[in-house]
Amino acid sequence: MDQIAYADFERVDIRAGTVVDAQPFPEARKPAIKLWVDFGGEIGVKQSSAQLTVHYTPDRLIGRQVLAVVNFPPRRIAGFESQILVLGVPDENGAVVLLRPDLKVPDGGRMF
Repeated sequence: MDQIAYADFERVDIRAGTVVDAQPFPEARKPAIKLWVDFGGEIGVKQSSAQLTVHYTPDRLIGRQVLAVVNFPPRRIAGFESQILVLGVPDENGAVVLLRPDLKVPDGGRMF
């Protein structure tokens, strides 16, 4: 396993935010959901496309806190600008399971 310096880790800005809107994304090549996540204060609401359709439906994501990288450059996915990378890990079948705080935390809180 390659090791990195702590300074490298500090450059990745991972924040907690609350999903304020979620919509199906049928235009995506792989099944996905459009997410709008509120990070509060200086960051505000950012949008993302996430391949979460195995375990989640749009209506069940609204109000859920998630963790996301907020300092990657935006990417266009099927005409939709994805501004953040919502984080997850694969289950035993490879489907995404979201990472989230164990307890409610303030939106915009930075992971350390």
